[in-house]
Amino acid sequence: MLKFALLPLLLAAPASALAQTAQCSLPAQMPRPRPERSESQGRRLLPIGGYTLALSWSPQYCAGGKGGDDAFQCNGRNGRFGFTLHGLWSDGVSKDWPQYCRATDLLPRPVIRQNLCVTPSVQLLQHEWAKHGTCMATKPELYFNLSRALYQSIRYPDMAALARRKTLTVGRFAEAFAAANKGMRADMMRVTATRDNRLSEVWLCMDKALEFARCPKHQGGTSNQTSLRIAPGPNIPNPKRAKPAPASRSGLILHLDPNAELPEN
Repeated sequence: MLKFALLPLLLAAPASALAQTAQCSLPAQMPRPRPERSESQGRRLLPIGGYTLALSWSPQYCAGGKGGDDAFQCNGRNGRFGFTLHGLWSDGVSKDWPQYCRATDLLPRPVIRQNLCVTPSVQLLQHEWAKHGTCMATKPELYFNLSRALYQSIRYPDMAALARRKTLTVGRFAEAFAAANKGMRADMMRVTATRDNRLSEVWLCMDKALEFARCPKHQGGTSNQTSLRIAPGPNIPNPKRAKPAPASRSGLILHLDPNAELPEN
């Protein structure tokens, strides 16, 4: 297991400078998630070979309207969302990945409150901590602080302009996304789409130091030659970067404990 330590610069960054949503209003009373059951998927304690930061295009996810666990994100009363954070996932050294490394309690309300405008589903927050976070951090606060910091560091192309394009391929979209982020290339992400070729998610591949890295071939994604359509979303300007700029992503975000180990069975 990795132990993460965020540097004070991230924690001191003003909320307005880190905002990624067009609008988000937190409820006065935080809803409570249900316990996450892992019996059907199974526990896997495996070495970590890298990471994936999964971003979801909310306008497509909410197309047609959703209720239940997705009501906060999709009912339009609580906010308008563009790219939201699906989660930070640890990858294995081959096709399998670690998951459900430890039993979990329900997330504390302060953790939910701090992250609900980033991942606008209480149940998804609980799921991401149980399935992925327990394999990376000892406390949910550490996992979500790291996930949120990485999410806040991402910049986006002009999604409104891309949505208006009559001809757009997955490869061209990946190039536009990469061009907005220093040190990123198109082969460092996987784009997923619906059956009718509408943008669903962007998976950003990173190495063990959390630097962007070429995605492994087995990770899948939609072919670069596939035509892509983008559901129109809100106009979300890229926030200004906190000053001073970090020398590197890994230097800003975390240090790894070389003596840390995965939990025993």
